[in-house]
Amino acid sequence: MTALPAINTWVPVSKSQRDWAELSAQNPQLAATMGRYLNQLATILAPRSVENTDNTLRQFAQWLATSTGITAVADIGRADIENYKTSLAHSNRLAANTQRNRLRTIRSFFERLIEWDWPDAPTRNPILTGDIAPRTEPLPKFLNDQQAAAFMAAARNHPIPRYRLVAQVLARTGLRASELCDLAADAVTHIGDNGHWLRVPVGKLRNDRLIPLHDELVDLFAQWTATNTDHIRTTGRLLADEHAPICRRTVHRIINRIGVIAGIPDMHPHRLRHTLATQAINRGMPLEAIAALLGHRSLEMTLVYAKITDRVVADEYASVCHQIDALYATANTTSPLPADIETAAMTQLRHQHHHRMLGNGLCTRPQQLDCRMETICETCAYFNTGPQFVPVLIRQRDHAQTHHQPDRATLYQNLITTIKDTP
Repeated sequence: MTALPAINTWVPVSKSQRDWAELSAQNPQLAATMGRYLNQLATILAPRSVENTDNTLRQFAQWLATSTGITAVADIGRADIENYKTSLAHSNRLAANTQRNRLRTIRSFFERLIEWDWPDAPTRNPILTGDIAPRTEPLPKFLNDQQAAAFMAAARNHPIPRYRLVAQVLARTGLRASELCDLAADAVTHIGDNGHWLRVPVGKLRNDRLIPLHDELVDLFAQWTATNTDHIRTTGRLLADEHAPICRRTVHRIINRIGVIAGIPDMHPHRLRHTLATQAINRGMPLEAIAALLGHRSLEMTLVYAKITDRVVADEYASVCHQIDALYATANTTSPLPADIETAAMTQLRHQHHHRMLGNGLCTRPQQLDCRMETICETCAYFNTGPQFVPVLIRQRDHAQTHHQPDRATLYQNLITTIKDTP
């Protein structure tokens, strides 16, 4: 938002200016504080971020004007915030993340006013950290392979060049709609033997990057610039024609109309970005390369697409199912498991079990109380034996008698007697 002029001849043009003019007439101090804050944000944040903050503060100021008698930011208290949170929660038009972002934006507004020591700042921040719900992370809405093919066919066959260019560039580069609109006249560049690249301007994350261009896009851009050279030179924007430079609203309208032709409802530009990332990761493209392509600041932003790698998950699951099915097929057999079926964890468990199996019985001591003794198992309270071990015990008794070990012979004879006397 720009500063509100003090001259009487000023006429508001945009909806933002009209709303602030109305709010300034109702609550001049509240509007002045918020307007000054937005002017300061414009010096440190990207224009789109300032625009989002403008929208949030206007909505908050309008709610204050209609639901409270507050005329200054310093008068906003905890009770007002609680009522505002309830109002947001009861709004059917706002998604959970939108409500969360609005509370975060207003909390930052209060924090900065307090830190900057403005006279209209509240004494403490009325929005607490606990007021902001954890962020929900729904999976990105991407097109499956059939939908993507149908969309690209509809884009290629569209009779309007602008529609063909916009749809295919978004689908093949993963650009954001705002990045596409801001492409400079010289965005397409040729780098040595590396082919043509697209220079993406500094945008949402304040980073500049180069994207390799598909040969089909190179031809489309060549045709476009040859037809609209004068408009591109005049405006300094690559996507300019007789209708002036393209805007985000026009991009949304183009993508939506092509989606209708392709039979895809609720189509918007960002679905093409999600689709490209999903297609790339499903076909083995490393996460680092996808992050560089999309202009992500960290891999955490890219990892969300790892959750929707349907082909990778399906292949891995099919491989595991094959091994599990082979395992189930070994039922009623006494042969050992094949090496490719028995996993390392299963092998370790089997070895642990065998280590606790004695030659003439089983040790029932809990594993937490594991015993390292090797010669006194038969006298241990945890020792347990049964009729199936009688032949082994008889051989051990006879071995002890042959080697003149009466104590061991007596021990094994007592075990044999106990087993025979036990029902």
